[in-house]
Amino acid sequence: MLETISIRGDRKVKAMVSSLIKNAEKYRFARAEASPPTAYQGVPPLDEAQQPTVYREVYDGQKKARLPGKLVRKEGDPPVCDDESVNVAYDGAGDVYDLYLDEYRRDSMDGRGMKLISTVHHRNKYNNAFWDGEQMAYGDGVVFSTMTELSVIGHELSHGVVQFSGGLIYRDQAGALNESFADVFGALTLQRKHQQSASEATWLIGGGIFGPDVNGESLRSMKTPGEAYNDDLLGKDPQPYHMDLYLNTSADNGGVHINSGIPNHAFYLLSQYLGGNAWEKAGHIWYDTLQAINNPNATFNEWADKTVEMARNRFGSGSREAIYTRRAWLLVGITV
Repeated sequence: MLETISIRGDRKVKAMVSSLIKNAEKYRFARAEASPPTAYQGVPPLDEAQQPTVYREVYDGQKKARLPGKLVRKEGDPPVCDDESVNVAYDGAGDVYDLYLDEYRRDSMDGRGMKLISTVHHRNKYNNAFWDGEQMAYGDGVVFSTMTELSVIGHELSHGVVQFSGGLIYRDQAGALNESFADVFGALTLQRKHQQSASEATWLIGGGIFGPDVNGESLRSMKTPGEAYNDDLLGKDPQPYHMDLYLNTSADNGGVHINSGIPNHAFYLLSQYLGGNAWEKAGHIWYDTLQAINNPNATFNEWADKTVEMARNRFGSGSREAIYTRRAWLLVGITV
């Protein structure tokens, strides 16, 4: 998307995109540097007797680059009256925390009770949100009307989960799996918050995030990859849904935001097959896979194999969960 905007935009837009790309690379490097040596080993789940609680802090970046900024709300404080973005970031961090703790027995992003720090109003008209390895930051955006949409919050914080478990490198298929895991759990955060079943959910990542002048409904669609937007400035959503359409490219760290559409669609298909709430079965299979993959350079085939193994481990070798996991991968062109 950024490359297309840079080509089609005016000089001001090109400068904005160049800055975004440089900053994104810096934060991804910081995220990788912050990964512990044990990241590939996964994090064991808490036992039921352990009942940790979330601790959040939200800062006002005051449109400056320095993080975190001025503290405006901490855990237990009432909502602030004059800045709804603070409250949305605070509540969203709690929703992500609750998903991982209540469903997968994980205590925060690192699995060990990490404080959840967020900064809103980062930089001036900054068109991005990111996890830098230690905290969240949200810009106010111009192309994007809001960066604190819940699936975006869940996506970015889930990069923190990958940082401390699985450790998938941010390049080529492993990088696309990194992005896809973040999309999956961004979608599950939103679905669980609103108690939406797999059939009721929109499966959009960043739904409603675009400003009024953009022709698009979301950043990505797990249900119909390639159909999230089609705009004069942004171009057409390039995500494939099948390996026949896989894009070999040196851009975008080997197409991490593009080819993630394939594992995204596999998860969507599995969720439709299983029915009910996607975080209860399909989510467990994907989460278990991240804990067990132990391969930072995992390919789509290796990840798919491990999901089938994890489905068999959790639900039984002849279970419908295991059978449908294998079938979902087959339908996106990956044989398991």
